[in-house]
Amino acid sequence: MSNHNHRRQFLKTTARAGGVVGLSNLGFLSRLAPVSADEAKLDPKKVRYSDEMEPVVRLLEETPRERVLEEVADRIKKGLPYKQLLAALLLAGVRDIQPRPVGFKFHAVLVVNSAHLASLASPDAQRWLPIFWAIDAFKNSQAQNVKEGNWAMGPVEERSVPTADKAAAAFATAMDNWDESAADAAVAGLARSAKPQEVFEIFCRYGMRDFRDIGHKAIYVANSWRTLRHIGWQHSEPVLRSLAYALLEHEGDNPAKRDAPADRPWKHSRELVSKIRTGWTDGKADTQATADLLATVRTAAAADASDKVVELLNKGVAPQSIWEALFDGAGELMMRDPNIRSLHAVTTTNAMHFAFGQSASDETKKLLLLQNAAFITLFRGNPKDKGTAIDQLEPLATKAVGGDAVHEILADISHDRMTAARKVLAYAKANPAPKELIDAARLLIFFKGRDAHDYKFSAAVMEDYASMASPWRERYLAASVFNLKGSDAPDNELVKRTRAALGG
Repeated sequence: MSNHNHRRQFLKTTARAGGVVGLSNLGFLSRLAPVSADEAKLDPKKVRYSDEMEPVVRLLEETPRERVLEEVADRIKKGLPYKQLLAALLLAGVRDIQPRPVGFKFHAVLVVNSAHLASLASPDAQRWLPIFWAIDAFKNSQAQNVKEGNWAMGPVEERSVPTADKAAAAFATAMDNWDESAADAAVAGLARSAKPQEVFEIFCRYGMRDFRDIGHKAIYVANSWRTLRHIGWQHSEPVLRSLAYALLEHEGDNPAKRDAPADRPWKHSRELVSKIRTGWTDGKADTQATADLLATVRTAAAADASDKVVELLNKGVAPQSIWEALFDGAGELMMRDPNIRSLHAVTTTNAMHFAFGQSASDETKKLLLLQNAAFITLFRGNPKDKGTAIDQLEPLATKAVGGDAVHEILADISHDRMTAARKVLAYAKANPAPKELIDAARLLIFFKGRDAHDYKFSAAVMEDYASMASPWRERYLAASVFNLKGSDAPDNELVKRTRAALGG
């Protein structure tokens, strides 16, 4: 695959209460102008979707950004199902947005699953808002894609698509050789012939094999798989073609023929796999082992972090205790040095943990643990010591109690994140199921989130927090305030547009 210029045919409650904001309804649905269909012929150089999906995808593609939310809302009012809109949003993204680099404008695709998770966790009144936000993000990225060359996914080269019995081997060979055109044809054959779980297992390994794009490759594997499970495997081929192309991004010459730094953890991890004991998944939870691994990833080189994982697993430590060190290691990076790199330590660990839970391969599960430990050290970079370690954070009681304590914490996030973190730690210890705090933090993302990272980060934190055990889960949630929104942050433009549509 290449850009548009030379290889386009190859591989897209509003009441405030102490600072907590919610949207009471989406009543503007009844006030929107009717949609007008565009009957123009589809560009023959673009991949075409089914008769059911094509009109909805084109609605998203062709409606100007300043009107698209209103047009989509009108279609919803007339019966457009949530699942069909979600599918169209993903398919529009993979057709119209180049997945290289795997980030930047391509976040409009990466964020679709996070928006979906936010919708599922929302009250009925807010359920459409994350999807509307994601539609607006798509339009922004689509415009950026046009500026950068107007890349589009074209139809597959059918004569090169391997038969069902050869598709998996052909795809593996193409990916191992970093061969874009061969991978595109092979993945089409794979999508048409293999079972979804078989495809996931293959992509899972390629998503974690290198550290290029700071974890976005693993994130794309997890998020595309998750969204496809909801919208249906019948939409998989274009998504998998986009994904394969994304995973093959690299700098310089063919990585298969050189020893690039981004590939070294993978080489080391593959050497370590055979050294992990039989029955390694049956270990025991060990808080001290978690602390030991956390200390390792805080200072060690990538290879040493992977070696430590092998050591702990062979001592009988449960994988869960390993994951809790990786979660808190990522959270600590966010707490000590909040930036885009440390944020992706959190979202990449979320993606790799999800893959760990979904994979049926013993070897793949081992590799995910080893690679994630190595990646945490690479996300760390080489910063100077910048403050409190996550396992040394001291709790601080809120001045208020009950629901007012949540308001106090959310206000502190806007002004003093370390104080907010300490209060979250105390609150979470006193409230083992802090639903009120989590729900309020999620609503603030809806109304104050500025970009895809806000959705991706919050979805990752809230999911992974639920999978952890004390005392590590409370500390992880506390560290998250360094990228959550405070109640005094300004509302985003989408809220302003929604209020305008409501007439107030």
